[in-house]
Amino acid sequence: MKILDIADIARQTGLPPSTLRYYEEIGLIESIGRHGLRRQYEPDTLMQLSLISLGKAAGYSLEEISGMFGKTGEPELSRPDLHARADKLERQIRELSALKSAIRHVAECPAPSHMECPTFRRLIQLTGKRQARKGRNTQRAPR
Repeated sequence: MKILDIADIARQTGLPPSTLRYYEEIGLIESIGRHGLRRQYEPDTLMQLSLISLGKAAGYSLEEISGMFGKTGEPELSRPDLHARADKLERQIRELSALKSAIRHVAECPAPSHMECPTFRRLIQLTGKRQARKGRNTQRAPR
């Protein structure tokens, strides 16, 4: 078995050693020992780091990602949770696509100022409503 040290892992993943040490500290990855001051890892760590990166790209927190790994380090993914995350990403894509179209319109709008553009004014109103909804959702009292 080929053992990789922290510099090898950092070079192959593009992650700084400080991130690797942090991931180890919170239990996302595990070193198998040290060679001098350098931490040593099994090659499977590269796959775990790829899964962590994929999870982060999908919007999962590091805490959520850590709960996705079983005792052996293999991913244990809930299919219903994955479907829910895919649905959430789909909603975000639709919202971002609409936002992109609105911004593009505002950039090309012939109105003398942005505040005179009806699309820009609607965009401001929608953003305000969305922020208000987010605030209500995060301010619920714990039970």
